Amino acid sequence: QVQLVESGGGLVQPGGSLRLSCAASGSIFSINAMAWYRQAPGKQRELVAAITSGGSTNYADSVKGRFTISRDNAKNTVYLQMNSLKPEDTAVYYCNADRIMVAVGRYKYNYWGQGTQVTVSS
Repeated sequence: QVQLVESGGGLVQPGGSLRLSCAASGSIFSINAMAWYRQAPGKQRELVAAITSGGSTNYADSVKGRFTISRDNAKNTVYLQMNSLKPEDTAVYYCNADRIMVAVGRYKYNYWGQGTQVTVSS
């Protein structure tokens, strides 16, 4: 059984920083791409940042230059460093793993964490 567990959310003032973590646990040989999504009230879930197993990254235009995604493959963990936070960054942030090898030649797809709330407010 594979689980993704996020942590690090909270309340921060505009201009502040937070670091989110997402740890995958269970029977895991390797994880392909991992990503952070977010969903604000009344809006659709959107991609924030993604990173491949090799370290290639891409970001939503709205967070470029402010957020940094990274991962530790040995720990099956992905991070999101968020700087210069704005009120419009307020949302529930979700971790995603698109393909997990759970045994030799066996894969499971599209795992999500439970989400962590980020609120940017003065």
